[in-house]
Amino acid sequence: MGTYTSRRASISPHLIRRTVFVRKRKPEEDDETDQKTKEDDEHSWSSHTLQSFVSLVDGDFGYFEFSIQLTQHVLHTAAAVAWEAGKPLVIEEVEVAPPQAMEVRVKILFTSLCHTDVYFWEAKGQTPMFPRIFGHEAGGIVESVGEGVMDLKPGDHVLPVFTGECKECKSCKSEESNMCDLLRINTDRGVMLNDGKSRFSIKGKPIYHFVGTSTFSEYTVTHVGCLAKINPAAPLDKVCVLSCGISTGLGATLNVAKPKKGSTVAIFGLGAVGLAAAEGARIAGASRIIGVDLNSKRFEEAKKFGVTEFVNPKEHKKPVQEVIAEMTDGGVDRSVECTGSINAMISAFECVHDGWGVAVLVGVPNKNDAFKTHPMNFLNERTLTGTFFGNYKPRSDLPAVVEKYMNKELELEKFITHEVPFAQINKAFEYMLKGDGLRCIIRMDA
Repeated sequence: MGTYTSRRASISPHLIRRTVFVRKRKPEEDDETDQKTKEDDEHSWSSHTLQSFVSLVDGDFGYFEFSIQLTQHVLHTAAAVAWEAGKPLVIEEVEVAPPQAMEVRVKILFTSLCHTDVYFWEAKGQTPMFPRIFGHEAGGIVESVGEGVMDLKPGDHVLPVFTGECKECKSCKSEESNMCDLLRINTDRGVMLNDGKSRFSIKGKPIYHFVGTSTFSEYTVTHVGCLAKINPAAPLDKVCVLSCGISTGLGATLNVAKPKKGSTVAIFGLGAVGLAAAEGARIAGASRIIGVDLNSKRFEEAKKFGVTEFVNPKEHKKPVQEVIAEMTDGGVDRSVECTGSINAMISAFECVHDGWGVAVLVGVPNKNDAFKTHPMNFLNERTLTGTFFGNYKPRSDLPAVVEKYMNKELELEKFITHEVPFAQINKAFEYMLKGDGLRCIIRMDA
């Protein structure tokens, strides 16, 4: 672990001179002219910035020209940089460039570690991309916005999300999809969409982004479509975990499986995502929630999330789907698979009841994985489907998930098992690699 003594971001100014035309409305002008002037102004300036300029004008109506020096500055701040695959992260002083068009710079206050960070840090199964700043589950506050950003302003509380919502593409306009054509997750892209460059550097050397978020940095730059604006009263050290895994599991149950009250649900894999799926079944009012995992030590903890019964496939001589079918008089109403194992996928599908059973796949398999099942399983009216990020649209839907927590419908504290200061971020990796706990919160100001 490297050392970084300064805990304050410093500024390197780059001044740009721009001319602004502010139009004061004549009393006799009609609304159409006034609206056109407003639209012309807002083409280049956010409304709150324009308002501050207009308030400085005192005098008769007419055109007033201001030559303004805007400060677009590079921040020098701390970030945990992965220089090599599988090697401890190093706290470095990095330069964070200002946001460009449709980008936002965010001060990260809390972030957490997800299995996806570890997977790509270890560089298993994909092309290594280093040096890189990982991190994608976080909560922060908007520091500055780039040109064209109208939905956010400095001071807004946000959750960065690894997949985005541009609100303009066919998928974003569809009620049936959350897979944005522009901002869908791309793990191989380490730069910004706007200009193909990184906003991070160390002494001029670019540092790659990760899934458009890179939250293991005191400040980060992301596309506006990858930020969910949330209730400022929500505690960021709790709701930050909704940026990825918890929402994925929760939505898989509530939005895709949609169990009815009193139904039976099987959850395959009792990690953080699986327990979030169980939490969704609890919220939906399932009468029986059967947890399936190869690690029996997870069963006691799972009771906190509504799991009522447990099955360890290693403790049975017959396939686990047959065990579950016997337990439930023909199969469960719904199942959610959260492991990425093709064996678990087969079991999750084949354990649902014929006629109405629905199995939802959440876990990400290895690149060349494939599985087979008999076609009669489909003809017997079982349904197999998958989901991405729990079918939540980040900007449109995540604020409502945060409100579920605020209204005490959703419990998040039980997912958070550890907390470390930013300087000890490698400790979070140790917890994850040992399978110790669910989510570790990393406090950026500590």
